[in-house]
Amino acid sequence: MQEGFELVKQGLVGCWLVKDLSRFGRDYLTVGQYTDIIFPSYDVRFIAINDGVDSNRGDSEGFAAIRNLFNEWYPRDTSKKVRVSLRQRGTSGKHMGKPPYGYRCDPEDKDHWILDEEAAPVVKLIFDLCIDGKGPEQIARILEEKQILTAKALYAKRKKKPMPERPYHWGNQSIVGILERQEYTGCTCNFKTYSKSYKLKKRIPNEPENMFYLPDTQEAIVSQAQFDRVQELRKNKRRPAKAERQGLFSGLLFCADCGGKLHFATSKNFEGKQDHYVCNNYKSNRGTCTAHYIREDVLREIVLERIRAVNEYIRSDVDGFQEEWLQCRRTDQERSIRDDKKKLEQAKKRLADLDVIIARLYEDYVLGNLNQDRYRKMSADYEAEQERLKLEIEVIEEWVEQREEMNDGLDAFIALTQKYVDVEELTQTIVNEYIKKIIVYAPDKSSGKRKQKVKIFFNFVDDVDIPVISEPIITQTTYEHRKTA
Repeated sequence: MQEGFELVKQGLVGCWLVKDLSRFGRDYLTVGQYTDIIFPSYDVRFIAINDGVDSNRGDSEGFAAIRNLFNEWYPRDTSKKVRVSLRQRGTSGKHMGKPPYGYRCDPEDKDHWILDEEAAPVVKLIFDLCIDGKGPEQIARILEEKQILTAKALYAKRKKKPMPERPYHWGNQSIVGILERQEYTGCTCNFKTYSKSYKLKKRIPNEPENMFYLPDTQEAIVSQAQFDRVQELRKNKRRPAKAERQGLFSGLLFCADCGGKLHFATSKNFEGKQDHYVCNNYKSNRGTCTAHYIREDVLREIVLERIRAVNEYIRSDVDGFQEEWLQCRRTDQERSIRDDKKKLEQAKKRLADLDVIIARLYEDYVLGNLNQDRYRKMSADYEAEQERLKLEIEVIEEWVEQREEMNDGLDAFIALTQKYVDVEELTQTIVNEYIKKIIVYAPDKSSGKRKQKVKIFFNFVDDVDIPVISEPIITQTTYEHRKTA
């Protein structure tokens, strides 16, 4: 089409022939611009056979413009119907796309996904490697070294089609796509993208509140806690250091004064004890913040000590910890989940009763048993109560959901303490699973000794006021030795 328009502009076209106007285009503005302005300007005769349009005969009655308008109305109406159909399917809990790498369609139910025995362990490995501190490029290299077939190569092998030239070459974007795919937690997630108009093909990422999410629709490959942790780590991307060493706490350290991150400083000429972290906004004393300098070996020691203390505290009294944790999270709430659910049931029942009452009220008004003023006042009162109940139900449901998610986080953290019974040495995996963030304060040298406060926030239980977790650690350094308190 575009080539034809270029030929028109070059004066090489004498007649433009189409089957009907809809074949030429369905945007009535564009079609009208060409048939009424551009083609006459270049002396091009336009003919639409089925519609009986011939520019040489003219269009005195204006039927061509009406046809163009109907031609545009048809795809608009079709698009609206398709959107409604897709919305109904998407909100019914059915997946709207093909299963991603790691799943396959159930032979007995094409709308249900089951685990792909070959691919699911690879997906789990990718998430584990990310928790272990590896980035997409590093993960891709590891998969290539292990000679794990890419998704394209695996599907080609199964269908007995020609294999790609590099069957083990994983792309960074493929790894990122897997790490961001929420369906691996066992849920259905529809309407992740949308288009502004049926005329625009570009897909735009949807806001989370506009998506449709339904949990537990297929077997999960990774837990929700692990998926959430990976997303947190992905937000704090770590740049590889020029030296061979990688910062164990990179992306987790934040300045207490400016809120900026602390970056890892190392060198091939450094010994391990010289590796340290400084505030990004320090910039060699030319920035807007002080250094907040802290050595990595100091952090290793205090974080390891704190993790051991937390593990011992929780394992010594799991039931007591659960009750203490729940009480801390309920400080602003007067009712338990059971009370909230009971209140929710009562509100829903009352809402249903109001529908019946309003219907009967209308019947009394129609039959003449109720005057108009009385009907309007009573119906307005009931409708106002309905709106209040709907808002109340929405708030309670959201709070109950949040409370249940809190319980899931508690179980995940207790399972973590049972997984690492005796932590001898910190690894990247242990740090990423336990630690959410670490706040580093500026050192205090007023006493003649260097004292520095460090606040550690743990995953899932960062808001709980438990002594071994909530109290900051103060490191004290002298010329001869260093100790923590």
